[in-house]
Amino acid sequence: MEGSDQTNPCAICLGGMGAGGGQAIFTAECSHTFHFHCISTSVAHGNLVCPLCNSHWRELPFVRPPQPAPAPPVLPVQTPPPRLEPMHHFQPPPIRRQPMHSVQPPLQPPEPEVFDDDEPVEPPSGHDGRRQAETADASGGGALAVTTHTEYSAVARDSSPDNFAVLVHVKAPGIPEGEAAAAGDAPRAPLDLVTVLDVSGSMSGQKLALLKLAMGFVIDNLGPHDRLSVVSFSSGAQRVTRLLRMSDAGKGLATSAVESLVARGGTNIAEGLRTAAKVLGERRHRNAVSSVILLSDGQDNYTMTRRGHGTVPNYEALVPPPFVRDGGIGDFSAPIHTFGFGNDHDAAAMHVVAESTGGTFSYIENEAVIQDAFAQCIGGLLTVVVQEARVAIACGHPGVRISSVKSGRYESRVDEDGRSASIAVGELYADEERRFLVFLSVPSADGEAETTTLIKVSCGYRNAAGGAHVDVTAEDTVVARPEHAADAERSMEVERERVRVEAAEDIAAARAAAERGAHQEAVEILENRQRAVEQSEAARGGDPTSAALGAELREMRSRVATRQDYNSGGHAFMLAGISFHAMQRANWREVPARSAAGARRVAGASMNSYAGALRASNAAAPAEMANNASETSSFATPAMRAMLLRSRKAREASAEEQQQPKAGEETGNSGPTEAVNQ
Repeated sequence: MEGSDQTNPCAICLGGMGAGGGQAIFTAECSHTFHFHCISTSVAHGNLVCPLCNSHWRELPFVRPPQPAPAPPVLPVQTPPPRLEPMHHFQPPPIRRQPMHSVQPPLQPPEPEVFDDDEPVEPPSGHDGRRQAETADASGGGALAVTTHTEYSAVARDSSPDNFAVLVHVKAPGIPEGEAAAAGDAPRAPLDLVTVLDVSGSMSGQKLALLKLAMGFVIDNLGPHDRLSVVSFSSGAQRVTRLLRMSDAGKGLATSAVESLVARGGTNIAEGLRTAAKVLGERRHRNAVSSVILLSDGQDNYTMTRRGHGTVPNYEALVPPPFVRDGGIGDFSAPIHTFGFGNDHDAAAMHVVAESTGGTFSYIENEAVIQDAFAQCIGGLLTVVVQEARVAIACGHPGVRISSVKSGRYESRVDEDGRSASIAVGELYADEERRFLVFLSVPSADGEAETTTLIKVSCGYRNAAGGAHVDVTAEDTVVARPEHAADAERSMEVERERVRVEAAEDIAAARAAAERGAHQEAVEILENRQRAVEQSEAARGGDPTSAALGAELREMRSRVATRQDYNSGGHAFMLAGISFHAMQRANWREVPARSAAGARRVAGASMNSYAGALRASNAAAPAEMANNASETSSFATPAMRAMLLRSRKAREASAEEQQQPKAGEETGNSGPTEAVNQ
């Protein structure tokens, strides 16, 4: 690298700190780096905390005090104070996106008691919230749409079905298509994001290098009004950066902080989440959208307890109370989207954390695609357009009753008299859809009436960009009542959703069977459901969603066939599938379809080098991305797909820059390795 490194600026003067800059570099005990002149001047003015993370330093940069003025001849000559040697070792700053495996981790410095030092939010120049919302509507988004579909277009006059299905379909307003669909390029609500990253000993080597690459991509794609705080955890947890706006300076500071991460110690997930809750709970300012991303490759070995004398871990103990809805009512304060990394993580724990906070659980089986997994997630988070959405359902005809609602993990309530129901939908990304099945008891037709009004559906929500409350009402759901209805048209929309819901229920049943060791039973459940899906009217009609569902069930059969298959990724794959269907939101799961040559290319990459990690990442990119796209096609939004494509292009560009391997890699010498500390 020549000249100063502008991607790793000094937090005080924002000047580069690359090799050859001609200035001494000070590395603090919290691993942040500064020009020695800048930080020593700051300390001389009484600033005894890190400007980046506000950690209190026990060891300060030493500046030799000025010599006292010459004493008068009649007075004894004063002995100058002894010179103290600085207690820090000066070293070059970390280069962006290169792992610092040779750096010995410093002791964690004490943190501020209150995390109220977040950088103030700043509204877009010349725009207030109302103007921003108007701009979003003018860009083609409009209002949320609510429609309904009846299972059959007609019900015979003398018939009184007690399980008649109506599909309630909710779709969020969209954003412009094409490149503008990529998150950050359209008017939207700004995001407060906290990333909680596992830096335990098992994350050393290629895992940490790929995590830094992925975080670099996240930082690059956050907008100037978004804010990011990075929390790392191993045996304990530390707030690596306060909540910073992602301006150019903020991105530089966040990148420098991420590059300073070093793998060591055990795995304390609960402490990492408690620190994230503290960051969000004690902030003085708030953006419209808040979320947490949690990544871990291990099992919490500090907090987990057992319920009484049973054997089921109390996974709820990992989730701080601020992340859980009060009494199950209202929106979650901030959903936690969890990412299980590799086959050794505690998939059940990560699934419970996501499920109890309104987030999704993703399973990253191949560590090389971590950036794509993060990209898909933030593609949604950066396009939240609807908040606090709640669907209200009221019966139309006096004889109609609501018997049940199939809403997955979205809380639904049916009144005791069956005359009304509600569904708490919460946040929606741009263009995101939700489908809910409502089952009705329908009376026979009255007199000469040709139709029966079944239900009236409305949805109230808050516009995320402007904050205004919006109410939307669907057309009344009406069914025809002829004398005979044998030829009544069947709704493919309702059929498709019924098939998916029944498959989701069987996926949960198969997972329960595999958990108790009944693997043959689990295979039979999935096999029977796969056969039913393939024979459904939707699948026979060429419906791509039903075809993808059949392929998913086929893959799951192989994942639960034996205890070995289930323990080596099957458990996590099944839980990710349950999360996918329960939330109706795209998450990350991989269907392994790589060629043997591709697998060898990934396996042959250097485990402890940045270039090796990058080559591994790009070797798997096209095939893995295509495979995952088939898994998430029914729920992934245009913005999520666009961000995924942006990630792939970024990796291809990085691969071109890294075509020439370093000398150590050419000779097969990947440098010193770190011990893995489980």
